Amino acid sequence: MSFVKDSVNKQPIVDNVFTIVSKAKQAIAEYGNDAVVNATIGSLYGEDGKLVALDTVYDSLKNLDNRSMAAYAASFTGNPDFKEQAYDWVLNGNSHLNHEVIATPGGTGAVDMTVSYCLDPGQTLVLPSLAWGSYNLMAQMNNLKTVKYDLFEEDHFNLNSFKKACLSAMEVQDRLVVIINDPCHNPSGYSLSKEEWNEVIAFLNECSKTHSVVLLNDIAYIDFSYQQEKAKEYMNCFDSISDNVVVVIAFSLSKSMTSYGLRCGAAIILAQKEQAVQEVKIVFEKNARATWSNINNGAMNMFVDVMKNHKEKYNEERNQYVSLLKERSDIFVQEANEVGLKHYPYKEGFFVTLSMDNETRDKYHQALMDQHIYTVKVNNGIRVAVCSLSVDKVKGLAKRMKDIYDQVQ
Repeated sequence: MSFVKDSVNKQPIVDNVFTIVSKAKQAIAEYGNDAVVNATIGSLYGEDGKLVALDTVYDSLKNLDNRSMAAYAASFTGNPDFKEQAYDWVLNGNSHLNHEVIATPGGTGAVDMTVSYCLDPGQTLVLPSLAWGSYNLMAQMNNLKTVKYDLFEEDHFNLNSFKKACLSAMEVQDRLVVIINDPCHNPSGYSLSKEEWNEVIAFLNECSKTHSVVLLNDIAYIDFSYQQEKAKEYMNCFDSISDNVVVVIAFSLSKSMTSYGLRCGAAIILAQKEQAVQEVKIVFEKNARATWSNINNGAMNMFVDVMKNHKEKYNEERNQYVSLLKERSDIFVQEANEVGLKHYPYKEGFFVTLSMDNETRDKYHQALMDQHIYTVKVNNGIRVAVCSLSVDKVKGLAKRMKDIYDQVQ
């Protein structure tokens, strides 16, 4: 006998990130902060070792009327001014397609509704083999199969593997749903070039001659791109999509506003035809009503206030941390290259991921912990969260990690 539906995956969830974070905290308590490198945390930390909470953001939030924070949003799809500001901020004038915006609980809500409602149970979702683990979990919970593409061919995006994965899914179903986490890919730190994006869109347009295509572009880390406004210019290639392609952009205030716990984001639906946008919108808004019913009103009002009244100050404050993140990653990547510590192609973002097979990874991960260096295991790699390490902690870290790596070989 079972108390939940038979079709659901009942295996216990194992969240490696939070487990290792807990171990790192225990080590700090026992050995002291100076003796421990905690490279597990996927949030931005300052040089003082504390979570970054942008003053511009939280001054705005605290200045809201209490009733504004207590109230329901104007609609279960989000406040109109929030949706307008989210669209303008994300697209930045780089696309002129028909569009709709649905407010979601973080970028996760936008990803989940796309995975849940753009494929039927038993169909196949196309994912990168190196990716945020929750993509797989969402597929499992919706009884979806997955086919994965290798993210890299040497130092660039593996377009051939991407094509092969898509064609494999298309052989067994009438719809194609693919996820591309870009720019600032989690966990590699890679960003596709404009040319690579154009090749992806051209291929998906070919696929759309026989199949409906949904491209989910997860942009969680985009506002910490080292290119800043230029990082959004690739989105103008979306204007070249065919009539049978829909793009869903998953936007997260968690990273952009350093508001991880406020749980606010948006699904931005783009298509050539208004009819296509409306079909997706209707299903997404019904899911919103049935699943979470309402989005954090205070978070939406804060975002609107920052965008309308404090954008220059917000950009200035945020960009100080973008520069700090770049300083940290430059040091780690340069030192890793100097000592021969192999990593996936890194361009920008919160994480650098070391490259190795999973058997070596398991031994190496334990060896690192034995030396009080805490990282996160990913498929065929070890994720190093430079976003949470001070410059002093980063200096010399690659050499230490390479020495430990050599010992486990």
